[in-house]
Amino acid sequence: MNDSINIALLQVMPTGSIGQNMEKGVRCCKEASAQGADIALFPEMWSSGYTIPHDAEKLNALAVPAGGEFVMRFAALAQELEMAIGITFLEKSGQGPKNSVCLFDRYGRLAYKYSKVHICDFGEPDDESVLCAGDEFPVAALNTAKGDIMVGSMICYDREFPESARILMLKGAELLLVPNACPMEINRLSQLRGRAYEDMLAIATCNYPAPHPDCNGHSTLFDGVAYLRELPGSRDMCVLEADEAEGVFLARLDIAMLREYRKREMHYLRNRRPGLYGILAH
Repeated sequence: MNDSINIALLQVMPTGSIGQNMEKGVRCCKEASAQGADIALFPEMWSSGYTIPHDAEKLNALAVPAGGEFVMRFAALAQELEMAIGITFLEKSGQGPKNSVCLFDRYGRLAYKYSKVHICDFGEPDDESVLCAGDEFPVAALNTAKGDIMVGSMICYDREFPESARILMLKGAELLLVPNACPMEINRLSQLRGRAYEDMLAIATCNYPAPHPDCNGHSTLFDGVAYLRELPGSRDMCVLEADEAEGVFLARLDIAMLREYRKREMHYLRNRRPGLYGILAH
C-alpha cells in the first residue's frame, strides 16, 4: 500500500426526499473524487436524512432495500469513480427497518453491509426504538487505489460502547468508518479519541452539518498514533476536525505510520486477561 489514503467526509445537508438525496449524494461523491479521495463516507442514514417516523406505514415507505436502486446507484458510482463509497440508508429488511451502511470498493463490489448494533432506544418520540438492531461487526479488506486496508464500521451510538471498537480491532480492523447524526461536543469527540487511542486504529466520523436537527458538523479523523519515537511525549491524533458548515472535507490518513506504530505497540495485547472479562457478556 502507498503511504497514505484520502478519506472524504461528506458533511452535507439532506434535501427532503430519497431521490433528491441520491442525486445530491452522487454530486458530493464526484466532488470528493475530484479532490483525490480514495474513500467517501456519508453521515448516518443518508437516504432519509436521519428521519425516523414512528408510524409504521410512513417508516416502511422511507425504507429502501440493500439491493435496490438507491444503494446500487452508489455501487455503480464507486466503480465509475474508482473510489470506495460508504453509503448509509434506512434499510428495508425481512426483520424490519434497520440503520445500515454498505461499503463498496473502487470496483463497485460490496465489502460489507453493517447494521447499527446499539440502536437509540430512549423512550423518546423520535428515537430508533422502531428499528431492528444488527447482530455482528463485520471487518473486510477494502480495495482502494492505494492498496488494501482492513475496515469496519460503527454507527453513531455504537461509539459509546467500548466493546464495538475493541471487537473490530480484534478482528483486524485498521480503520473504522463511522456515520453519525448527533451533536459532536467535547465528550463524544473524546470517546472517538479514546477508542482510537486504546485500540490503535484510525476512526473517521462523518456527521451532518448545522443546522440539521440535533447535529453540528465536527466530522473528524483520528489516526490512532499516539506516540512517535522521534517526538517527546504524546502527539495529537486528530488529523482533521471540520467546523459546523456544510462541505466535503478531505482527511489524509498516513496508513504506513499507523501500521509501523501498531507493529511496535500491539504487544500490549499479551497483557489482556479475557478470562476475567466474562461479566461484560452478561
